[in-house]
Amino acid sequence: MTTSTAIEIPEESDEVPLLDNSAVVHGGVFDYKGRPADRFKSGGWTSALFLIGVELAERFAHSGISSNLISFLTGPLGLSKATAAENVNTWTGVTTVLPLLGAFIADSYLGRYRTILISSVLYVLGLSLMTLSAVLLSLSSSDSKNGAEIMSSSPSQFQVIFFFFSLYLVAVALGGHKPCLQAFGADQFDGQDPKESKAKSSFFNWWYFGLVSGPTASYLFLNYIQDNLSWGLGFGIPCISMMIALVVFLMGTRTYRYTVNCPEKNPFFRIGKVFSRAARNWRASSSLILVELEAQGTLPDKNSQQFRFLYKSLLTPVGSEDEGGECTIRDVEDAKAILRLVPIWFSCLLYAIIFAQSSTLFTEQGKTLDRLIWTGVDIPAASLKLFMTFSVILFVPIYDRVFVPLARAVTGKSSGITMLWRIGIGMVISILCMITAAVVEIKRLATASEYGLLDDPDETIPMSFWWLVPQYVLLGLADVFTLIGLQEFFYDQVPSELKSAGLSLYLSIIGVGSFLSSFLIFIIDVTTGEDGWFSDNLNRAHLDYFYWVLAGLSTVGLVSFTFFAKSYVYKY
Repeated sequence: MTTSTAIEIPEESDEVPLLDNSAVVHGGVFDYKGRPADRFKSGGWTSALFLIGVELAERFAHSGISSNLISFLTGPLGLSKATAAENVNTWTGVTTVLPLLGAFIADSYLGRYRTILISSVLYVLGLSLMTLSAVLLSLSSSDSKNGAEIMSSSPSQFQVIFFFFSLYLVAVALGGHKPCLQAFGADQFDGQDPKESKAKSSFFNWWYFGLVSGPTASYLFLNYIQDNLSWGLGFGIPCISMMIALVVFLMGTRTYRYTVNCPEKNPFFRIGKVFSRAARNWRASSSLILVELEAQGTLPDKNSQQFRFLYKSLLTPVGSEDEGGECTIRDVEDAKAILRLVPIWFSCLLYAIIFAQSSTLFTEQGKTLDRLIWTGVDIPAASLKLFMTFSVILFVPIYDRVFVPLARAVTGKSSGITMLWRIGIGMVISILCMITAAVVEIKRLATASEYGLLDDPDETIPMSFWWLVPQYVLLGLADVFTLIGLQEFFYDQVPSELKSAGLSLYLSIIGVGSFLSSFLIFIIDVTTGEDGWFSDNLNRAHLDYFYWVLAGLSTVGLVSFTFFAKSYVYKY
């Protein structure tokens, strides 16, 4: 047997201290010495705070790259706005799809602790190479303006390849880091204990609070350093932050609870076998199997009619020489739990497309506006995302401490409202965000026309950046409902051995949404031409049309989500 940590779990013949049964965390959970975990001496908020601290530092490092990446691509690397937006969306998509692979490796082989450790080392290496890449670009530039490096000639092919290699090395590291760190944090709470179960639900709220608080310093200071001082320094600081995150993670090693993986019962192969066996037994009658199971008293009371074809996997195919053992009722129920997630996953993709705009087109809008805070000081366009962050920081405590208790009094549910209700409310708010963004863009274009700036894209439009704040605030509020709801939903609704995989499914929604956003931009850009919706001259472009399209598509997505959510049955 292997565990989530490098410490070996003692075999049954080894002596382990006897604990009060009420203090023992059951379900194959151990402390760092391989002993059954004591709920009073391991895990809980003490361990979770270490991991939230790691998340704070990692998110600062990540936002130091992602929030202003489009500016680096259109600046030192010299890409067009449309090409840069496509590259940002593609990289974002990769960073949120690779967690599927990272989760498979963690849940099947390495365990979460080892996966986080290895990913952190790769993360530091990737950021170090990015810093070196920016420094090389800086040394090859000959012009300087206000301290920021401006390329006097196009970067060499080697410089471009080297930068993207380091960028995607960070993406590989994120593939292991993202799903495992949050799942490892939730593992520190025992879902079977009433008190810790409530704490686990609250953990997801405060985790996201930390997730968005981490980038705050990045938006406040790091984007300014990158735009006005040095990209080398702007990438070097996130590298140092990730080093700190690695140290904090190691400091908490003695406090963590570690779960056990059994290689002989790989959960992916165990559940995959259900679908394989059911397909091979497709001629069998599922009704007869259900009748027999009911007569034996082994048929689950709930959902026996849902995905009933999977019960065919309980039969051994004629002439089969499969040595993997028989499928069990538990295997079938776990497979059904995974299958129930599929329509919810698909119906949330349109929300992810909207989410992708905050780091791309919203930033490009901001670049054209008057961003003066006070005399001589402009807020960087990428830092406008701060308002989205402040929105989350404001509304997470309100949701956790005000909304949930009030909703609990009305519904009687410990979480106030169901996870799917929470997700749906956020989707409604995201549609309002797109409508607001479209109206503001119409105002921006009208102002540019009024002042004769339609063919002068480098001139600042006399319109305050405050006009963009409502769309950032609305998207932040939508995240409090939808993104946190999706995190808890996919962690809670998957089989117990697949918690990392569950969170990777949530992350893959964001990733595929970024790919779809990139694809939409590409198709529309090709269709509408050089001076179309995504013209490099934003004063001649029509981002408002794109926002209206997203609002319409998201409404369709909301309708489909509501349809599937109404028939969804929660895993208990």
